[in-house]
Amino acid sequence: LLDDFLHAVRLWTVTLDISVLMAQYPGREIAARSCDYRTLGLGFANLGAVLMVLGMPYDSHAARNYAAAVTAVLTAEAYLTSAELARELGAFRRFAENRDSMLRVIKNHLRAACGEPPAAYEGLHTPPVALDAQACPAELARAARGLWQEALEQGAACGFRNAQVSVIAPTGTI
Repeated sequence: LLDDFLHAVRLWTVTLDISVLMAQYPGREIAARSCDYRTLGLGFANLGAVLMVLGMPYDSHAARNYAAAVTAVLTAEAYLTSAELARELGAFRRFAENRDSMLRVIKNHLRAACGEPPAAYEGLHTPPVALDAQACPAELARAARGLWQEALEQGAACGFRNAQVSVIAPTGTI
């Protein structure tokens, strides 16, 4: 199941990256920014339904960590794919001037996936709630850590094709 999820994330990351050049934008400034940063909007829906099927109370420690692990895996795999695209096609236009900030963000995601304490994060006023690997499936926690590490290594070597890869809309806003 995890391999299928990762495959889908890779396919949709490539598809969304292609769509940056094909999209119609409401104005020149938005079009220019979209091409400069190549931001994507990969996400998911119905995670609450998955939690219910798994028998997890929606606002439980286990459910929050399951959701965090799924989100970490999705975003890390998308950034890894983005780094692989950058190796072949080049990084987003404004990557060089944003390199240090991008890599700091990826490092902080890796730290969160590894469950590091608040003092470990760089440049944050409010540290994230780290993943509790004991409270989610071990396969997801391992995948999150490994994918963020690989995304960091590949991104440091090749850059990223996309400045942002994922977005999760707040429930009830669509």
